[in-house]
Amino acid sequence: MEAALTKPRNYHEYPFIVIWEVTRSCALKCLHCRAEAQYKADPRQLTLEEGKQLIDQIADMQHPLFVFTGGDPLMRNDLFELADYAIREKQLPISMTPSATPKVTREAVMKAKAVGLSRWAFSLDGSTADIHDHFRGTKGSYEMTMRGISYLHEQQIPIQINTTVSNYNLHDLAATAEKVKEMGAVLWSLFFLVPTGRGMHKDMITPEQHEKVMQWLYRLGPQMPFGIKTTEAPHYRRVIAQEKSLESLLSAHHGTAPKHVDRLGRAPKGVNDGDGFVFISHTGDVYPSGFLPLSCGNVRQTPLLDIYRNSPIMRELRDKSLLKGKCGVCEFKNICGGSRARAYAVTGDYLESDPACSYVPQSFVPC
Repeated sequence: MEAALTKPRNYHEYPFIVIWEVTRSCALKCLHCRAEAQYKADPRQLTLEEGKQLIDQIADMQHPLFVFTGGDPLMRNDLFELADYAIREKQLPISMTPSATPKVTREAVMKAKAVGLSRWAFSLDGSTADIHDHFRGTKGSYEMTMRGISYLHEQQIPIQINTTVSNYNLHDLAATAEKVKEMGAVLWSLFFLVPTGRGMHKDMITPEQHEKVMQWLYRLGPQMPFGIKTTEAPHYRRVIAQEKSLESLLSAHHGTAPKHVDRLGRAPKGVNDGDGFVFISHTGDVYPSGFLPLSCGNVRQTPLLDIYRNSPIMRELRDKSLLKGKCGVCEFKNICGGSRARAYAVTGDYLESDPACSYVPQSFVPC
């Protein structure tokens, strides 16, 4: 089923990726936490049986990439029973994003290997303990991350590293990239901060800094043995298109470092909030993404596919003709579309321009 992820799919019909927040519970106190996670699980979270029913629905959506997130997924005692059901019974490719806490034991990683987990993602928000632990709000988080990665190497589970880009660690990204290389990760996923949950407006980097980071990522990619992807930065696709056009004009040729094998591959076309992407909260509420907190329905009342296809919010997010401002007239809107979550967080309108994008479209006339 993993190979099916590389085949084109109509995002109006089926998402490429489904993320389920299996619990809101987490032991960390991350500065940017989208979920504003709490120590104790919400008694309203989906039960084991409800979780299996949700997995049944997801498998019927052309077997999308499926991610268990939180909170901390390891705070659920039935996590591996859910994973086993999804992988063995429903043949879903599963990735998981646990927090680096004492719950990441060798035994837990061995269970993940036994059920056939496709990828394990850890967060790394700095190349040193001082930077990472400050960001995660917990002393010792960096050390536990390193220990967990050693367990993943032992079990040969592919590693993804997630880094939230903010004013806290902008200066350290190059060093973090080297650390990701040392870890043998198959994918470096950079989350460009959206001011929602505990994330603050002051933590965001400027539009010009966004542009410089994405241009740097484009140059970095061929040099590294891991893949690079961005979250809530769809304008990275515009930067790639521009840089490739420039290279072709200059007839530039660059060698590419051999990549670590990534069984899951990458989306054949870009996803965006509600457009190839859907998020289910711990209580069953369905959102366009975890960073765009507008409920489109609840799986306890309405089938997930019905919500994804027919929710008015979801349908608007997939209609690029409705975009406003710079995004509305941008010649790259069909490959980018801007971060709808950031537009909503900053302006209150999910169809407005992405305030983190510095690009001025050719046909844009300021008001």
